[in-house]
Amino acid sequence: MSHPRHHAWIGLGSNLDGPREHVERALRELDSLPLTHRIAASRLYASPPLGPTDQPDYINAVARLETRLSPLALLDQLQALEQRHGRVRGRRWGPRTLDLDLLLFDDHRLTLPRLTLPHPEMVQRAFVLVPLEELAPTLVLEGHTLAQRIARLDTRGLQPVLPQD
Repeated sequence: MSHPRHHAWIGLGSNLDGPREHVERALRELDSLPLTHRIAASRLYASPPLGPTDQPDYINAVARLETRLSPLALLDQLQALEQRHGRVRGRRWGPRTLDLDLLLFDDHRLTLPRLTLPHPEMVQRAFVLVPLEELAPTLVLEGHTLAQRIARLDTRGLQPVLPQD
């Protein structure tokens, strides 16, 4: 039986134990998820922590995937990848080795105990919208372009990370 192809957008973040390496490795590992491959990835961005400020800055990115998985099956795979990176779920918005958020899945709208689509907090997060706009400049969320949404956010702490030689 053939499964339909879906497009999913994933937010990546890390601020512990070599955050750049965690994000870069996770971007590569997205290609190894079952029935899934990465189509594109944004640049890496450094951003101050959201929530508790007694933690290191984050490295963030966004990836676009093509997948034949369902939203919950993809979420399961993303959480398993977080676990392989040593993710420990502690305090809300606390430090982490790897955070993978399922931001968008086609134009699905879901509200389940484990998953809400679109991601309910993404429109308030410059570290999500700026790299997302890099990949999808014409994307409209809830009637507003990404550029319109970004213009309302504080982006001062968000900086592109220079490529390593």
